Amino acid sequence: MSSTDIREKQYKRGITILSILIPVVVATLFRVRIPNVEPLSFLPPIYATINGITAVLLIFAVVSIKRGNRKLHELLNTTAIICSVLFLIMYVAYHMTSDPTEFGGEGTVKYVYYFILISHILLSVVVIPFVLFTYMRAKLGNFPRHKKIAKFTFPLWLYVAVTGVIVYVMISPYYV
Repeated sequence: MSSTDIREKQYKRGITILSILIPVVVATLFRVRIPNVEPLSFLPPIYATINGITAVLLIFAVVSIKRGNRKLHELLNTTAIICSVLFLIMYVAYHMTSDPTEFGGEGTVKYVYYFILISHILLSVVVIPFVLFTYMRAKLGNFPRHKKIAKFTFPLWLYVAVTGVIVYVMISPYYV
């Protein structure tokens, strides 16, 4: 077994653990309220902006690799991962200090909102291993396999980033 195979096996184990642990920890912390703490009500527009930045970074990453600029592609994707981690930290912090916000829209817009919200939440869990495996394959220099999975990772991740912004825009009038 080559050293690359050993590293890939170790990465796969870590990715599997993270792909399970992140949603479980987020779901658990989502239910925790820190007592006697001022709600961090300034965070939603910040983390929605970070989602928007992530979407732009992903688009530019694809453009850069199509133009043959691998270094810029890697930098943009690494930055997108950092943005996603920052989003997650702020999202959890907000929900640990604030009561849930009820969507106040009615009729068709309510169904549209919940469709976008539910698909956003479900795909945000699904995309975790896709992002991590795609990134790992590039880091290990396995570009054929990286490219193969990136065809799925990019649209999933872009959808999650864009719908995060849409969910914020739709619910923001109802924040207390």
